Amino acid sequence: MRSATFPPIRVEPEVRAEVEAVLREGESLTQFIEEAVVAAAAWRRVQAEFVTRGEAAIERWKHEGGGHTVNEVMAELQTRLDNAKRRAAQRAGR
Repeated sequence: MRSATFPPIRVEPEVRAEVEAVLREGESLTQFIEEAVVAAAAWRRVQAEFVTRGEAAIERWKHEGGGHTVNEVMAELQTRLDNAKRRAAQRAGR
C-alpha cells in the first residue's frame, strides 16, 4: 500500500519552535506530527467506544427498570460515612 500525506498546516512560528524544542534526539518534526495524529485518532476512537458502551448501559438500565435513586445512593453513602466515623472514634478512644 502506498503511503499518503496529510495536508500541510500553517502554524505560528512560536508553535513550531515549541514543538521542535520537545523533539527527542533523532526525531523529526514529521515523525512527531504523525505520532500525534495517530494518538489523537486512537484517543477519539476510545472516547467514542466509551460513549457507545455508556449509552448501551443506560438503555439496558431503562429496559430492566433497575437502578437506585439519587436519594437511595446518598443515604447509603451517608450510612457508610457514619459507620466509618463511629469506628474511628472507637479506635481513638482506646
